[in-house]
Amino acid sequence: MEAQSTAVNYLPIIFQILVALGFVLFTMFLTHMIGPKRKTKDKLVSFESGIESIGNARQPFSIKYFLVAILFVLFDVEVIFMYPWAVNFRDFGVNGLIEMFIFIGTLLLGFIYIIKKGALDWE
Repeated sequence: MEAQSTAVNYLPIIFQILVALGFVLFTMFLTHMIGPKRKTKDKLVSFESGIESIGNARQPFSIKYFLVAILFVLFDVEVIFMYPWAVNFRDFGVNGLIEMFIFIGTLLLGFIYIIKKGALDWE
């Protein structure tokens, strides 16, 4: 006989979530109320690892950094798919080898496209 899932079965989970949220809200409210409120000029200044800020943080800069970072993440995640294949490549046989060559070929085509577009050229 299978156990039926009803709303009553989820009450302990809902109760635990409510208690956790209540604790967080209570702690945040309490620390805000009893904590010190001394706002000085030095506390309101931006701080970055001990180096004083120079200029505006909203000034535009080249998008190349973000493009290279996104491309790195893309190809890095694709490489992660190769690990399970490498561990089990004997079990996959020739079909697994052919499929991995197709996968690597697709990655190579994407990489060639990126090179042709000049996405990695720093000027």
